[in-house]
Amino acid sequence: MVMTPPRRFAIATHPSQPQVAEGVRELVERLKAMGADQASAYTIYEPELKQLVQQKEIDVLIALGGDGTMLRAGHLVAPMGIPVLGINRGRFGFLMEIDELECEDRLNQLLGGEYRLEKRMMLHSFHRRQDQKLGEWHVLNEVVVCRGQYVRPIQVKARLDGYLLASYVADGVIASTATGSTAYALAVGGPILPPELRNILIVAVAPHLSVDRSIILSEGSHITLEVNTNHEAVLSADGQPPVILKDGDEVDVCASEHTINFVRFQDQGYFYRNLHKYMEQNPIAGAL
Repeated sequence: MVMTPPRRFAIATHPSQPQVAEGVRELVERLKAMGADQASAYTIYEPELKQLVQQKEIDVLIALGGDGTMLRAGHLVAPMGIPVLGINRGRFGFLMEIDELECEDRLNQLLGGEYRLEKRMMLHSFHRRQDQKLGEWHVLNEVVVCRGQYVRPIQVKARLDGYLLASYVADGVIASTATGSTAYALAVGGPILPPELRNILIVAVAPHLSVDRSIILSEGSHITLEVNTNHEAVLSADGQPPVILKDGDEVDVCASEHTINFVRFQDQGYFYRNLHKYMEQNPIAGAL
């Protein structure tokens, strides 16, 4: 199936990676030489990029970096339905579609409409204190409720659609998408879910005398995580800066109305091939 060839591009990088600047300039010039009507570069948090996205003045956002850059790019474009293409310049890049050596061929395919879009489910999360909403997030990977700096477990009551599902005494509880099942949830022993699944995964982190099995829920489920603790607990949404939780705070999690559209060139079986490859490498080995 031939897709509509995109003509307007923005390239996003993370401000903590100034070393990619030369690669960005080359990518902008390459896209223009290939016939792109528009190609410009920004760091992921620049207001100008946000304005371009909100006004739908680009057809594809290219995330140049690693999985962290890809996550932030996804958060930015998901509400507007703009596809995102990941080009790996990080150490791991599990979410990324291509590496720099493939750029020329893959960009030609992209501008020729020879690609597909892969929809990824997101989660919508709310932080509530005494029925007052203090914050909300749309996440691609996971929402984590966990202990703070003190090495002591917290108590978390998980309710499913208003009814008690499980009570945990643990370092934390993860609510994850299928995409997030290969992130933090995998590190604590959770199952690997195919990325196209629209399920919510609940995994405890270091549970003590509690449910130690993961729970897979349907897309329509509504989860409430109630925190009971006499010391610090935190909420982390897709690795963003932590939010302090107090005793009695609740974190609601459900499927988001937004999805992220990933540009893909590989066939449907790519996930398991890449999984095998990445499982055999240590993402920090090159930094040691």
